[in-house]
Amino acid sequence: MGHSILPSIRIDRVTFVENHTATWQTEATAIGTSTSAVTALTTKAVTARAAYNAHILAQAQAKAATQVFYDAVAAMTTDATAIIRQVKAKAALSGNSIYTLALLPIPATPTPVPPPGTPTDFRVALQSDGSLQLKWKCPNPAGSGGTTYQVSRKTGTTGDFIMLTTVGARSFTDPTIPAGTPSVTYRVQAFARPRSARRRSSSSTSASPRGRGR
Repeated sequence: MGHSILPSIRIDRVTFVENHTATWQTEATAIGTSTSAVTALTTKAVTARAAYNAHILAQAQAKAATQVFYDAVAAMTTDATAIIRQVKAKAALSGNSIYTLALLPIPATPTPVPPPGTPTDFRVALQSDGSLQLKWKCPNPAGSGGTTYQVSRKTGTTGDFIMLTTVGARSFTDPTIPAGTPSVTYRVQAFARPRSARRRSSSSTSASPRGRGR
């Protein structure tokens, strides 16, 4: 039962004992204990308080030492990074043997970025304002991120394709079809921009803009 009265947190338990020993010492016989028992308890409370103070000091010192370690590693990392950059610059001029000489791994040859996918599964819808909405699918392989789509249009069955715009989404709405145009053909070219060259794929679809005035 006595243990349940004591606080569960250790330092609170030390404080509890410290706040009671003086009264317990004075009233030892009246409260059913002895002065020797209270004296022994007081000694243990002093020891516990000293151990707690040492614990707090050790924590502060450990925290400070940890920060000193982190700062030292950061300073070392800055210098090491600078030297590695110098080695890379030298290797760019003199070849990969510089990496071996510096005990550094030779960089892997970059994997060629694959071309973008081919636009397919075109869907065309005539909007209420007479514009045509064009949507398509284009499954792009891994590594061909940043794909854009260049949309070109040819009116009628003859003539050249004229580039209209470049979009990042797989859809485009064309509000500029000339009135009276019997049919239009769209060409969508997918472009991916890898590090060294721009690669592309393309496909086309045709639509009849019915409902527009002649």
